[in-house]
Amino acid sequence: MARAHSPTRLLNTFLECLTTEIIPRTTRGVEEGNKIFGAAILRKVDLSLVIAETNNEKECPLYHGEIHTIKRFYEIAAHERPSPKECIFLTTHEPCSLCLSAITWSGFDNFHYLFTYEDTRDAFSIPYDIEITQEVFQTPVEGEPPEARASRSLYNRTNKFFKATSLATLLEEIPSDAEKAALSAKITDVKRQYASLSDRYQSKKGTAAAIVFG
Repeated sequence: MARAHSPTRLLNTFLECLTTEIIPRTTRGVEEGNKIFGAAILRKVDLSLVIAETNNEKECPLYHGEIHTIKRFYEIAAHERPSPKECIFLTTHEPCSLCLSAITWSGFDNFHYLFTYEDTRDAFSIPYDIEITQEVFQTPVEGEPPEARASRSLYNRTNKFFKATSLATLLEEIPSDAEKAALSAKITDVKRQYASLSDRYQSKKGTAAAIVFG
């Protein structure tokens, strides 16, 4: 099926949603001791926002950004709530194993993400997404050296249930150099805001109740 919207429109919409909907919620959440992960659900047809949320682990350790967003999505009255198949799932960070499963079981057939697992580990000092997936799901092949296992993809980004697309991939699909440069600058600005939120979260970790996984 052909994509309904151009990479340029998708990126502009996603970055606007991150800036005006997800980041403000995450800023408040970080002040309460929650992590920086957030998500939003948009209608495929016109890219209008259905719901945006952020991590709420202070209420429940399972309420990752994606999980909390799905929870709030299903609190919308059934007659007002679109089908997951009619929606685009946007997440700030590549989903962990819990959130990958939740997105799949909830019926969404896609998600787009800004930060990779490696970003989450290296830039945000939260290594658990990679560690849990490797330790629980990535079965070693007999005789395989550890470095070969580490180089394998942690999951199939295109499969029978969903297609996962990074915002970096969308950026590379834009043919206009001028548009690509402008959107790259916007992405850099959004990442700068998340770096600031991460610093704030890390500085508050000592005063917050310890939650090991994010």
